[in-house]
Amino acid sequence: MDATTTLVIVAAVVAVALFAVAAAVMVRLVRARRGLRQAGLPAGPRWVFWGAVAYFVLPTDLLPDPVYLDDIGVLLLALRSLRRSPDHADITD
Repeated sequence: MDATTTLVIVAAVVAVALFAVAAAVMVRLVRARRGLRQAGLPAGPRWVFWGAVAYFVLPTDLLPDPVYLDDIGVLLLALRSLRRSPDHADITD
């Protein structure tokens, strides 16, 4: 194998791994929103949830799509804002 082939294979493996992480965070975001709604708690601002979903799905990104770091960041911020929504911040477990 030459260096170019090795580099392409490594880049493809990294891209697949980053996509898997982004998809897992997306699933966590959807489950967190669903869990909050089923518990009768407000699920935070809807625009945060749908904005993060749209950013993940749409091809327009800050970074090219083989690099999912920006998607992961947006999804994590949305997940954090759902969990720390001021509507249910005073409720304890």
